[in-house]
Amino acid sequence: MSGMTEVRWHGRGGQGAVASAEMLALAAIDEGKAAQAFPSFGPERRGAPVMAFTRVADDFIWVRVGVTEPDVVVVLDPTVMGAVDVTRGLKPDGIIVANTSKSAGELQEKYGLGNRLFIVNANRIAMEEIGRPITNTTMMGAMVKATGLVKLESVERQIAHRFPAIAEKNIKALRRAYEETEL
Repeated sequence: MSGMTEVRWHGRGGQGAVASAEMLALAAIDEGKAAQAFPSFGPERRGAPVMAFTRVADDFIWVRVGVTEPDVVVVLDPTVMGAVDVTRGLKPDGIIVANTSKSAGELQEKYGLGNRLFIVNANRIAMEEIGRPITNTTMMGAMVKATGLVKLESVERQIAHRFPAIAEKNIKALRRAYEETEL
């Protein structure tokens, strides 16, 4: 992806959507790109649907408003798809990266997702590698696989910096999701 890429993260409060948005931006900056990340402010409480945004560009980012027409939508929690329209404003050639135990066909049928859909069972990976169903680092692996927006190593450095005590498990989850994500 070139030019500017806008990513919208969908999750539930406490799952790390905002942390993911920030770590992606920092990974991009680490690679010499311009980036910004910010949450969508609303009734943020644990378990409530939340959104966060990341912009990554080759050059300075002038725009300072919410992301309304994302290139990429990342869904950290499969139940959010039933609560909000995650495809709202998604560009026609946009990508959806979803945490699900369902098949791509089932998701496309249930939610009418006609876009390029990348799926991974991030809940299972997070439980097996981290021991908790916190899917933010896992879904970052899936997002990197789907987009190539940043290098996996750049995200690994951000995880190690942000979560030093649990970095190893989170990096294993990130790598597994990268390997297991399918189009």
